[in-house]
Amino acid sequence: MQQFKLRDFKAMSVNTILKNEPPLVDIFQSPERLLMGAGPSRVHGDVLKVMSQTTIGHLDPVMIIMMDQLKDMLRYVFQTNNNMTFPVSGPGSLGMEACVNNIIEPGDEAIIAINGVFGTRMAEGAKRAGAKVITTEDDWGKAVDPNKIEKALKSNPDVKIVGFVHAETSTGALSNAAEICRLARDNNAMTIVDTVTSLGGVPVNVDVWGADSVYSGSQKCLSCPPGLSPVSFSDQAVNFILNRKTPVQSWLLDLSLVAGYWQGDQESGARTYHHTAPVNALMGLHEALRKVVQEGLENVWARHKLVSDIIVSGMEEMGFSMLVEESIRLPELLTIKLPEGINDSVVRNKLLNEYNIEISAGLGAFSGKLWRIGVMGEGAREENANRILSAIKECIN
Repeated sequence: MQQFKLRDFKAMSVNTILKNEPPLVDIFQSPERLLMGAGPSRVHGDVLKVMSQTTIGHLDPVMIIMMDQLKDMLRYVFQTNNNMTFPVSGPGSLGMEACVNNIIEPGDEAIIAINGVFGTRMAEGAKRAGAKVITTEDDWGKAVDPNKIEKALKSNPDVKIVGFVHAETSTGALSNAAEICRLARDNNAMTIVDTVTSLGGVPVNVDVWGADSVYSGSQKCLSCPPGLSPVSFSDQAVNFILNRKTPVQSWLLDLSLVAGYWQGDQESGARTYHHTAPVNALMGLHEALRKVVQEGLENVWARHKLVSDIIVSGMEEMGFSMLVEESIRLPELLTIKLPEGINDSVVRNKLLNEYNIEISAGLGAFSGKLWRIGVMGEGAREENANRILSAIKECIN
């Protein structure tokens, strides 16, 4: 029987597949990369070790204990007392779907702020949930303008939802979540906040903001593999969800059902089967959060800022400039404009293939015009900053 490697799949004939001959491939070996792109970020070896433990049942009593600890640690990083705080079984985009589909009913008016790719994605999600979407738009690389939100609220008094991205991953711009949430609250609207890139990298203060629904991702500043989306819902949002006029269009994401698994019966505490949770992935997130708790949130934020400043200084010395002004620049996601004569893909490919360093390309109108360097989680270490600066210097000279 013919043996072939993964790269040989494209050369297989349809006849070979139809003969039901089992493909024989080598064990997959992941290369040792330094991930300094827009995500995922580098994962600590302890997290990977914990994830390799024996799989247990998703309703095992030991699993329930771990889940409760995980929720407590998520409340710490979200800076909230929200009871409905847990990780959705899926990537950050599924966390967005969970927020959008639970607190938007068909026909609701929703203001969605767009200042990059992920605001656009939220607007599309809201439309698919049946909302009448009103958008505010700001230039990519700029923060969401609260004045535009205020104007839209005054022009549309029936708005029920205001959605925005706290930390826009496509540009590295940080918006004023506290002010936008205040404007929404003053106009009796609930909020949807994307904190995928901000959670663990800069302060996220859900209770101080008064945010109603917030989602994030495991693979950014929390330094956990992709596949889980931490979310948090205010009591007001939960009350709305439990009293919706229409059922949530997604059975999987219906929080009134998911709560039975993550929170259990209010009297007995017994958990109800909803879906088979990704047990080992949750173990990994538990360990990643434990490391954040051990270091302390303020120390984690300070480390991200320190390492980011080292990279900014080093890049500017080489003739590069930053897209986002310093006052609203995310330390964990730097967008770096390329000088004349620098070929985007050539340098990125060289970094990957010769130095085992991954950085990300620009998106949309910035494709080929800038790099996105992630300074996230375990990537936010001084030795990594020095390594990437040295490699880029060698690549461009």
